[in-house]
Amino acid sequence: MKIGFIGLGNMAKAIIGGLLKQGIVTAGDIIGSAKTEETRKEMEKEFGITTVGHNRQVAESTEVLVLAVKPVFFPEVISEIKETAGGEQLIISIAAGKTMEWIGGEFGKTIKLIRCMPNTPALVGEGCTAVCCNSFVTKEEEAFCLKLMGSFGKAIAIPERLMDAAGAVGGSSPAFVFLFIEAMADGAVQAGMPRQQAYEFAAQSVLGSAKMVLETGLHPGALKDMVCSPGGTTIEGVKALEQRGMRAAVMEALEACVEKSRRL
Repeated sequence: MKIGFIGLGNMAKAIIGGLLKQGIVTAGDIIGSAKTEETRKEMEKEFGITTVGHNRQVAESTEVLVLAVKPVFFPEVISEIKETAGGEQLIISIAAGKTMEWIGGEFGKTIKLIRCMPNTPALVGEGCTAVCCNSFVTKEEEAFCLKLMGSFGKAIAIPERLMDAAGAVGGSSPAFVFLFIEAMADGAVQAGMPRQQAYEFAAQSVLGSAKMVLETGLHPGALKDMVCSPGGTTIEGVKALEQRGMRAAVMEALEACVEKSRRL
């Protein structure tokens, strides 16, 4: 099966890397387009895929087409490919804020469309991707897309009405986690720990904590309670965070992301 990528940025790179690592397709099954020759050569060297400079060439030679350009470029790209794309071809969008109704309107015809929202941890094989399909996509095609997106982390099928929320809690939140890791490391440095060691402690603690949530199935609050010994150091830290409105700040940050996504 030929899979095409229009746009070869970080997300496309993560997806291609996952597909090849999991053996879902071979490098010979992938073709991609990018504006710059530098990007094309880099992808050819790293993954051994075929690259071209024209989007239309990718659209007309593939069975699965991934639109991996920034949302602002969608009108331009779709206008280039809409005459040749479509039919039985499966089209996958990874653009934030662009609804299936809007994308279908730009193509001006019936298409098999899947909207996905991956996040940057996909670059290290730990992505979380939301997936939703229009009514023309079969169950088998949905399963295939979930397999593709699951090659670099978790892929979860959701209704489109939840995509803005998924974009916030999955797509934007890694930036918030990085801020948290940086802040924890700053606190450790303030207490005398060397900077690099502080980053290692903070990052590994976040990684391990996330793994406990996913693997134990316990409520995060229950896991928090396990760490908070009566009269101990941890509950003092939790109190300080609560006094400074950590929960409200995080909720407001996600709300801001959702609202921005809806305006795109």
